[in-house]
This record gives sequence, structure tokens and C-alpha cells, in this order.
Amino acid sequence: MSLNEHLDAKGAPPDEGAALLARLHEALCRYVVFPSPEAADAATLWTAATHGQQAWEHAPRLVLTSPEKRCGKSRCQDVIAETGYRPLITVNATVPAIVRSLGDDPPTLIVDEADTIFGTKAKADQHEDLRGILNAGHQRNRPMLRWDVTTRSLERLPTFAMACLASIGDLPDTIMDRAIVVRMRRRAAGEYVAPFRSRRDGEPLRFIGLDLRAWVGTNLAKLERAVPDMPLEDRAADTWEPLIAVADLAAGGWPERARKAAKALVEAEEEIEGTRGVLLLEDMHTVFAHNAKMATSIILDALTRMEESPWKDINGRGKELDARGLALRLRPYGIKRKTFRIGGGVYKGYELADFQEAWTRYTPDVCDRCTWAIGNIGN
Repeated sequence: MSLNEHLDAKGAPPDEGAALLARLHEALCRYVVFPSPEAADAATLWTAATHGQQAWEHAPRLVLTSPEKRCGKSRCQDVIAETGYRPLITVNATVPAIVRSLGDDPPTLIVDEADTIFGTKAKADQHEDLRGILNAGHQRNRPMLRWDVTTRSLERLPTFAMACLASIGDLPDTIMDRAIVVRMRRRAAGEYVAPFRSRRDGEPLRFIGLDLRAWVGTNLAKLERAVPDMPLEDRAADTWEPLIAVADLAAGGWPERARKAAKALVEAEEEIEGTRGVLLLEDMHTVFAHNAKMATSIILDALTRMEESPWKDINGRGKELDARGLALRLRPYGIKRKTFRIGGGVYKGYELADFQEAWTRYTPDVCDRCTWAIGNIGN
């Protein structure tokens, strides 16, 4: 049966949701070794959710990251491209090309080698508009505004679309924060996958995609009204809601599996960030020493000079911690950047007293070993 015949068939209805998700899960795991069962479930549910983009308020990103090459990221994207909704595949793209590819019925963006776009500070600065699009497109009704000089009118260009990005090392924090993150790893001895050839294996996978489109499409109204019980809060809940909604619709064991996957993957990312957060507080304790106030530039220079610290290379691709990254990492601890005078100059930076509560709560051992006291330090 051809793809068109499959799409036009009026016989038996598409598989029930649970069975259909099982088919997709089996297909993904046939070609990809995932780091955990929860990661495989997340990739399955995300791919199925691409077929319901019209129902979602938020368009979660799926970030496939790894420390090295040959960890299965591109192969996973191959399978997603065959089974997901209207894939738009690129290894690089201009902002105008992307926004003009979107619309009321957006494709699924699949960006391989995203680290080549955001890999260094220079590249990240060059692609700031693209990062803005990926951030804005996480939520519906966040258009890009452009002035058309030819028609002398304001253009509102859509940004909403689900996106799968593969990267060696982490992507910018604002993208990671809007993503379901799967940290891929290289296959170990004894872990086997089937070889993938698009001409041979693509059509059976596209049949799965067509059945997903039919099943999700007939239930769009239900999915749009769905208010799933979420195991997460805030942005994490927004990001995972489409996947949980699809799992609840499928029933079977998927509702429980989806919530388990959500908690496991989010907690894993929080642990990574939390560990770095505590390390940053400890290093800031060392940096401040006998200073009551310090400019951000001086702090960053001291942090990046520390031996065996991650601040010289925070994403595995040579990007140093910058002022924005420092502010984002300190914000959860209630520590904010201030403007103050040091000598005859005006600087933006941090005050030692603002760290006292965070140090007491999160790094008590460091405080116990401290040879200087905040109360003894003057301005």
C-alpha cells in the first residue's frame, strides 16, 4: 500500500492511542539507544504531540544533547522527521527563512548541529534573532514585528512551532529552559540498534506518522480543552503539558509513564543546575574574600581564572560565563545585580551582604571554614 492509499483508506480506523504510541516507541528504540526508559517515552510523546500543534498553548522544544559525536542525536532526528508532523529540516537557517516557513499550521522544526549556531559568544551574538525566535515561539501569539519599508506597514510574523534541536554540549539557557532535554550518550558494548536507511525504512515510519496524524487530528478539540493534572509547576509544566495531554488521551499505561518521565527529566536538569548553583555560591565566597562590593567584570575575571572550575567553559564549547549568565544563576537565590560607586566610578555588580543568606542556607560548610566575617568588612 502506498502512502496516499494509506492516508485515503476508509477501512479499519487508526490504532487506538496506546497501541499507536507503542508502535512509535518501538520504532524509535529500534534505531536509537536512549539513556533511560523515561527519555525514550519523552521522545515518543513529543513526536506524537507535534501532530497536535494547533491545540497547544506552548510548543515545547526537544533538545538532544551529548558530550561527544556519535551518540545517536542525528539518528533520533531521522526517525522523528519520518514520524513527526510536517518536518522542516535544517542545519542552519536565517531568521526570515524560518518565520516565513511558519503560519497557522506550522511545521516541526528539526535543527541538527545547533551547537554550530550558538557554539561561541561571537556566533551566539550573530544569531541573537534566531535565539529570540526560538524563545518566543515556545508560546502562542508571540509574533516577530518587522517594518516593511516597501509597503510602509508593520509585519507580524509568526514564531510558534515545535522544534527539535541536536547539539554537542548545552544550548543557551533560555532555550534549555523551554525544552525537554534528553542527554544522549554513546552506545556501550552490547547495545545494538538497527541500521537506518531512509529509502528502505522511511516509508514504514511514515505510515506511523500518518496514523498519528489521523488519531491526533480527530481529537484536536479534546486536546485543546484538556487540563491535565501536572506533576510539575511553572514553565516546566507549560513545556510538558502537550506530552501529558497526549498520554492521557492515549490511556493504557501512558499517563503514568508520561508523568514519571516528566519528573525524572526535569529533576535531572534541576540537579545539574543546582549542583552548579551551589558551586557558584562557593566560588563567589572565595572571590569576594575581603571585598564588600565588586564589579561584575572583576567577578567574572576571577571566576574564569579559577582552576578546575566550569566558568571558563560552561557549555563544553569554550563559552565563558558572562554577565547575563551570572545574573541568571544567582537570581534563584535572591541575589540581584546592583549599581553602586567604588572610588570615583559607577559600576554594576554585587554586594557581599546579599550573599549572606544564600551562603548560610546552601553552603554552610564553606561558611564554617570562613576566616573572615561579613560584619567585619566595611564599605
